[in-house]
Amino acid sequence: MACEAPPPEVPFKPITDVRETMEWILDPAADVLWASAGTIITIDESRELAPTTDEGWAHVRNNAAVVAEAGNLLMMPSRAKDNADWMEYSSALVDMGVLAMQAADAQDSDALFDAGGKLYSVCTACHQAYIFDTE
Repeated sequence: MACEAPPPEVPFKPITDVRETMEWILDPAADVLWASAGTIITIDESRELAPTTDEGWAHVRNNAAVVAEAGNLLMMPSRAKDNADWMEYSSALVDMGVLAMQAADAQDSDALFDAGGKLYSVCTACHQAYIFDTE
């Protein structure tokens, strides 16, 4: 039985750095999720934020997929800050993106709200660990 040669390394060609990946890819997609879940209550009215059409839910699902894939982008060797907490936070982004995708596929506004809250917790924890006050 012959030994198979290991697959060749994939030559990644990152275009954005971590800040740009967050600002241009992850943040806009996460904002769509957060803007699509919950209720706005004012003195005059109450308004649900969840999509009301299949197209609206598809938009949420697509952005949830971007969140998940952004977690993978942040684990790439050129972007990963370390092989410990950074990888855990990035992997959690993938998981929360998948959770939001499942909520969107089920058109479940409560599950989307929960996924958005969990996503916010992951983002906040990572920012506390890796963003330092420069003032």
